[in-house]
Amino acid sequence: MPKKLFVLAGEVSGDMHAGGVIAELLQARPDVRVFGIGGQKLRDLGAELLYDTAQMSIMGFFDVLKHALFLRRVIRELKEAVRREQPDVAFLVDYPGMNLMMARFFHERGIPVIYYISPQVWAWKEGRVKAIRRYIDRFLVVFDFEVEFFRRHGVNAEFVGHPVVEELAELSLPPKNLFLQKHNLNAQTRLIGLLPGSRKQEISLILPEMLEAARMLNRDYRMVFLLGRAPHFDEGVYKVLSSYPELTIIGCRAYEVMQYSDLALVTSGTATLESLCFGVPMIVLYRTGRLNYLIGRQLVKLKNISLANIVAKGLGSSEQAVPELLQDEANGVEIYRTARKILDHPAVSAAMRRELLAARAKLAGSSPSPKIAGILQEYL
Repeated sequence: MPKKLFVLAGEVSGDMHAGGVIAELLQARPDVRVFGIGGQKLRDLGAELLYDTAQMSIMGFFDVLKHALFLRRVIRELKEAVRREQPDVAFLVDYPGMNLMMARFFHERGIPVIYYISPQVWAWKEGRVKAIRRYIDRFLVVFDFEVEFFRRHGVNAEFVGHPVVEELAELSLPPKNLFLQKHNLNAQTRLIGLLPGSRKQEISLILPEMLEAARMLNRDYRMVFLLGRAPHFDEGVYKVLSSYPELTIIGCRAYEVMQYSDLALVTSGTATLESLCFGVPMIVLYRTGRLNYLIGRQLVKLKNISLANIVAKGLGSSEQAVPELLQDEANGVEIYRTARKILDHPAVSAAMRRELLAARAKLAGSSPSPKIAGILQEYL
């Protein structure tokens, strides 16, 4: 009988990171049958998906409550599929709310659990460490500082390096002059990146504020804006663009935005870490429902929320490599003012770029995907 691997990657970034591992695994073991939750990358590799990441992009305390019945149904169906298929190994990627719940279920059934990309328990919900210690067989982390944190809590975490660095090493983008030629832009054109996120709620709350700032910046500088579109959403998600006909907006892949922009406006999340790796000066933005935000601020222990600042400055630091505008501050006027401080002072932009590229070295390690694929093979 072929070996079976259950995968749960509930977000777009998780699908990408899991996809690198599964691609390596299937090269060595093409007979392995993969099923669970993922996105386009896992689907392209032949995984049998019970649910897609687009269905699982739920954020915020109240959004989770609103979708509670749906999430219960997902968990029930996943457990039914596991009982029916009896996988040999469970591979859980990030997405801690559901993955830690499923980790217990697998542990109770004697199925080894490999967990990749730690929940950010060093920022909030430290109580999750107990579940990690009890239910997970191999715990693979992507930041070097996490090893010591988990060691103090009795968890043997293994640093494997960050998949973003691995993915970018394989990336091939044309030089900026060819990009400019393709879009009939001259070399003096200033490019501002807009990365509003990969969830509908993020886009609906943050993109309008980005566009308001873009309108004011365009009035001062006459710029071109590069919009990183989430490929799993249709045009309706971006309908607000029609309200800004005076802006020149070019739809791009997120990595093109990071590669070519002089400054990027980035929704807090994995994109800030990816932007750090490109060394692009950025302003980090975050907005959510007011009650979600108030609850979150009570729970989160860190002064900075963006991964770019956490990696560049360390846990608990009040210093910032890049500015963060959160909640009410993440409005068009404040974004515009902060952008002007960077755009009008080339030395500020250059220093930011240097600091981000220096921080990238902290993410380095052996390529995680082949290493993790080897661990999965051991357990299979």
